[in-house]
Parts: sequence; structure tokens; C-alpha cells
Amino acid sequence: MTTTTPGRPATAWTPLTGPAHSIALEVLLDGPLPRSELARRLDLSPGSLTRLSRPLLDSGLLVETPGALDPTSGRPTRPLDVEEDGHHFAGVKLTADTAYAVLTTLRARVVAELEAPLPDRSPATCVAVVGDLVRSLADLTGPRRPGVRAVGVGLGGRVAPDGEVLSARYLGWESVPFGPSLEAELGVPVVVDNDVLSLTRAEQWFGTARRCDRFAVLAIGTGVGYGLVVHDEVVDHPDAGVGLLGHFPLDPTGPLCPEGHTGCAEAMLTREAVEVRAGLALRRPVGFTEVLDLAVAGQPLARRVVDDSARALGVLVAAIGNLTMPRTVLVSGENAGLAEVGREAVRAGIRAHRNPRASELDVAVQHTGFPEWARGAAVTAIRTFVLGHRR
Repeated sequence: MTTTTPGRPATAWTPLTGPAHSIALEVLLDGPLPRSELARRLDLSPGSLTRLSRPLLDSGLLVETPGALDPTSGRPTRPLDVEEDGHHFAGVKLTADTAYAVLTTLRARVVAELEAPLPDRSPATCVAVVGDLVRSLADLTGPRRPGVRAVGVGLGGRVAPDGEVLSARYLGWESVPFGPSLEAELGVPVVVDNDVLSLTRAEQWFGTARRCDRFAVLAIGTGVGYGLVVHDEVVDHPDAGVGLLGHFPLDPTGPLCPEGHTGCAEAMLTREAVEVRAGLALRRPVGFTEVLDLAVAGQPLARRVVDDSARALGVLVAAIGNLTMPRTVLVSGENAGLAEVGREAVRAGIRAHRNPRASELDVAVQHTGFPEWARGAAVTAIRTFVLGHRR
């Protein structure tokens, strides 16, 4: 952990390991928890729990809450909890032209939002813009607050564990040491992550899939992104930022994507693809939200465009279910409304590409705007603070 904040002296980063790591995580996700319940969950003796939790209490990560009765023994107890409002984190989502930033508590509750345009996409400009946003957020914590403990940045692209952006198509970056540069600018730990992986981490700890040990996140918007959790671990690899599902074939009679693939995920599901197909059908420019509204209103051409894309989405969800066997598939991103307006077509696509004897796929839909993407980046920073490793 660290007590570093922008403009204040840095202290050492002390990783949590073994049972201490587990104690902090259990309390963060489910606190306040009586010591007897913590000991039961982690198979620790009362003495061991007291010994291991003491450094966490001394550091301020954990606190004792007002007295309550232990549900097991009926005796008075002081459950352990985290001091949620005593620790703040910044999360930033970088797009091709804007930096969106949020300030969160230790449990990822958003308490402030800011955004700023990017005058250009150079790494130096992005470091300066993000640095100013984080400092502005730190000022909002007040003079008696500890400021920002750590910063998470999410972007579409391939990112190495040390924060180097290996490639980011929307920013035009190749081999940019963005994380180290931003950390030098701010003087606090900075974690850079692929944005879909950050969103997946947020779902794992604080979202719809909380306490689900095996699930997938399918994000559709400007592109197609995919995150996977297996045995409580996010599958993290630089190739996650390549867009591995972007050219997965979905419709052999579908349109071409810019790279010449017929009916792939990018050709069927992205915002631009839906808008182009609807525009051709209606013979006028039309935005994504209007396409959905027209489909709901019963406009036949818009309905056809939406249902074709929604059926393709069902095919992709079925493929994810067949290949990775998740308990839940979360459809997220700016285009998530496609799964709601085209609900029956999604189901038809799943049925057509899934063994009827297979268990029914649990598909959840959630709308994700830029503040939610930034919150995902903040959760990556929170994980760094609690677990003691960058990614």
C-alpha cells in the first residue's frame, strides 16, 4: 500500500501477501465482518486473525466499527471494515479526443467526475491533460483527506504490465511508456490497463458479477472487446487489447468490415457499422440511438437492421458460452441497448448456435458510458492498493 498523493512526499509501497491479502479482500468486498466470520472464511485461529489484521488496522486500511453482537457467539464484537471514504482513487478513460476522469472511494463509489479535451494525441499532451485532471480531483478530497492513493488509466489497446502502451490504434501510439511517464508527473502509483480488462475487474469486485468465479464481459461500441474471468482470476494478456473477437465471423451474408471480412463482429455490431447500414436502408444519415428508437417504433427498415445485428450478437454470445463455459455473459458498452431492443433476435442467435442440451446462458445487459469506463480504471488502481501489485 502507499500513502502517496500528488504534491506530497512518497512513502514505500508495501505489498500485501498471503493471509493479510485475503483478510483485506474479504473485508473490502463483504465488510463489515465479525472476526469470527473472517476466521471461519479463511480458516484462521482467533489469535492468527488478530496478529494478521493488526498491521492492516495500523495502516488505516481496516477499521473497527461500532460494537455489535457476534451472530455466532452472541457476544459483543467490533466488526472489521474498510475506511471507504478515507481513501480515494482516480480513474481515467482515454479516447481519441477526450480524457474522462472520476474520483472514487475505496469501494469504487464515484464521488466526482471531470473531463477534458485532448488538444492532440501525443503522449506528452495526454500526460499533461491527465495529470491536471488527477490533481483537480485530488483537490476535491479536501485539506484533511489523504488525496489520491493511486491512479488507473484505461484505453483501447495492448498494454504491458509495467504500464507501457504497446499499441493503441485510436491514439496512434506504439511502444509508449505512458504509465511510467504519468507516474513521474504525479508522484503516485499509476496502473495502465486495457479498458475492457479494467471494466471486467470492476464487475468482478463491485459489479453485477461480484463473487461470480467464471464470467465473460462482451463490450460493444466503437469496437468489440472481450474480458474473461476464470477461477476468480481475470485472464490478463497483452493480446486482450488486439480485439481478438473483432473479426469473429457471425453472418456469412453480412456486410464487409473495413478489412474485408464478411459479416464479422466489427461489421455487424459496432456503432459505425449499425449507423452505416441503417443510413443505406433509410437513405439518410442516422445515429445509433435513433436507429434503436425507430426499431422500437416499428419502422421496418430500422427493425431489420437492429434484428440482423442482434441475431449476430446472439451468435457471438453463444460462441463465448460454448468455448469458455462462463456462468454469466455481461453485454456492456455504448451499444448494449442493441441487446435490449433486439432481445428476441439475440435469443434466436443463441439458440441456433448452442446445443439444446446445454445449460441456459445467463445474459445480463448493462449500459456503459465513459464515466463507467473511467470507474473501471479506478478499480484497477484500487486492486493495486489492496493487493500490492500493478496488474
